[in-house]
Formats: sequence, structure tokens, C-alpha cells
Amino acid sequence: SRLAGGVLTVCIGYSGRSEILEACKTLAKDISDGSVQSSDVTEGALEARMWTAGSPHPDVVIRTSGEARLSNFMLWQMAYSELVFVEETWPELDAAV
Repeated sequence: SRLAGGVLTVCIGYSGRSEILEACKTLAKDISDGSVQSSDVTEGALEARMWTAGSPHPDVVIRTSGEARLSNFMLWQMAYSELVFVEETWPELDAAV
């Protein structure tokens, strides 16, 4: 298939803000207990503590149902993603969209 090797991520009951907050809390705890030095805080150190750690960032984010907003979805991960907004709902999507 022409889509072989792709990754589809579906997040249900997910909050991008909560994910970033929890990663910050974990990193702060790691600094507090001495397992990480504050000078070692990087984007990678924070990302390693996110719920999606190890998953690739999306190249494309498709927002269905005509909504033109991010809805607290993968806020960190989609920083460099292409955003596509379509009128169709998820069940209506097909190759023509």
C-alpha cells in the first residue's frame, strides 16, 4: 500500500495541556531529587517525559467536521505539522478528501 509504514495516532480522553504540565512536573521532580541537573533541561528532556514519548511527531494533522481549531490536541507535537481542516466527519473521509 502507498501508506505502508505510516503511523495513525488516535487520542481519546487526551489533553495536550495536561500532557505538557505533567511532563514539566516530572522534570521538576527529577531536578529536585538530583537525577537531572537544571543545566541539562532541553526540549528533548521535556519531550522524553511526555505521554507520547517515542512516538513520531505528525507530519499532517487532519481536523474533521469543519472545526478550525486545535482543540488541545498534541500541542507540543504538532508545532511543525501541516494542518488540514475539512468539512467531512471522520466516518465520511475517503481517498478523495
